[in-house]
Amino acid sequence: MSFPVFLDTCVLYPVTLADLILRIAEAGVFRPHWSADILDELTRNLADIPGVGPESAARRVDAMVAAFPDASVTGYESLVDGMSCHEKDRHVLAAAVHSDCQVIVTFNLKDFPPESLDTHRHHLMAECSA
Repeated sequence: MSFPVFLDTCVLYPVTLADLILRIAEAGVFRPHWSADILDELTRNLADIPGVGPESAARRVDAMVAAFPDASVTGYESLVDGMSCHEKDRHVLAAAVHSDCQVIVTFNLKDFPPESLDTHRHHLMAECSA
């Protein structure tokens, strides 16, 4: 059985990186997880790319959801305020904790200092280098 991994918006934004990560997930190496907050942020950011627009951004996100119907994490909202990482990333850690993800893949390692993870020792951080 593959292990659960929470994907931050920043690693889903670059199309080539997102494609690579999701192909690895499709091969069964890990189970990807994300939240509505992640997908909303991704859709907004993609729509801001010149020549992409809201419709194309929504199609990409819809394709991800269709390919991984079990990836969406819900019910984590009550945990957000209790997370001690950067305020704008508390939803990421809360959703990862709620879904028992062992790894969070992000470029923003600085926003998740070790002390913010102490309570959740089974959660590891992985930083992707561009």
